[in-house]
Amino acid sequence: MKELEERIRKDGRVLGKDVLKVDSFLNHQVDPMLMEKMGEEFYNHFKDAGINKILTVESSGIAPAVMTGLKFEVPVVFARKHKSVTLTDDLYTSEVYSFTKKTSNHISIDKRYLSKDDTVLIIDDFLANGQAVNGLDTIIEDAGATLAGIGIVIEKSFQKGRQMIDKSGIPIYSLARIKAFENGQVVFQDEED
Repeated sequence: MKELEERIRKDGRVLGKDVLKVDSFLNHQVDPMLMEKMGEEFYNHFKDAGINKILTVESSGIAPAVMTGLKFEVPVVFARKHKSVTLTDDLYTSEVYSFTKKTSNHISIDKRYLSKDDTVLIIDDFLANGQAVNGLDTIIEDAGATLAGIGIVIEKSFQKGRQMIDKSGIPIYSLARIKAFENGQVVFQDEED
């Protein structure tokens, strides 16, 4: 998605060798017009997959997931990272390690919102090492639901997440694929391939 790539070039900040900060439009301050275009792009790619539910992890995946759900006209469910007093014990859970935050989280979804009747599209903001997707896939399997595909806003192709998903055979579509960070700049996958 060229518009997303341009926005990453303009407003993204490379930190170190493997972190891209996009908090001005994706995961702190949100650009709703860009999110709407992302939702449209995910819809166009997966519209024939029989999706009846969108699944993500709080909090940065919520904005693109909601816009995708709007295009599909289906509910969006997000896995919570922290248990609250409003969540019952009737939950699907999985453990997810965040390499960016260097912490593990137990993500959970109320069993009322995911069942064997659901055909699910995972939407997430980043794909790096694949831990969030793996955790959501575990929950989907536990619910007996069907995982139809994975939509990623920004993929860091130089990390192992994409290879893990490709081995599983699950359809994946990333709006921006980053091949490398060189001299503080983003190199997109299609620039050299």
